[in-house]
Amino acid sequence: MIALQRIGLLALLGVAWLCVDPASAQQDAKKNAKFPQCILIIRHADKTGEKGDIHLSKRGRERADVLHRLFEASKDRAKPFPTPDFIFAAANDKSSQRPLDTVTPLAKSLKLTIHDKFDSKLPKAEEKSGVHKLREEIFGEAKYYGKTILVSWRHKSLPELAKALKATNAPTEW
Repeated sequence: MIALQRIGLLALLGVAWLCVDPASAQQDAKKNAKFPQCILIIRHADKTGEKGDIHLSKRGRERADVLHRLFEASKDRAKPFPTPDFIFAAANDKSSQRPLDTVTPLAKSLKLTIHDKFDSKLPKAEEKSGVHKLREEIFGEAKYYGKTILVSWRHKSLPELAKALKATNAPTEW
């Protein structure tokens, strides 16, 4: 596995990636002795722009279909991203199924289950959001220790997700 020591925001295949170094989250996760090796956060692929359309555009589906290439060595990418051991996607809602649509082809090719029970909506006042519940899951379960996790999310709460995962130098808005 590749140990990533910093956070980088890259635009690859039209999908934004944010790799979170879990070391910065260790101070707050007192219950745990170990942590995920790498957490990759992506924004879902392209939407159609048509009001009420909850799925990916044709271009978005094409990008989702080649997402697996980011985890394969090639002449252009001698050091690919680490292959996910677990995949999470924001839960489907009435306005979007794009986070799940984006990672479905990758999950099928890797034979992984997509964990999509966490809501991406920002919390109201003091209530606990799906972002914080996702963080508790990732940092609270031993099965994720030393593993690479891919999270497909909606842009409106990406900064909140990065913050909850204790990312440093993460953008404050999309």
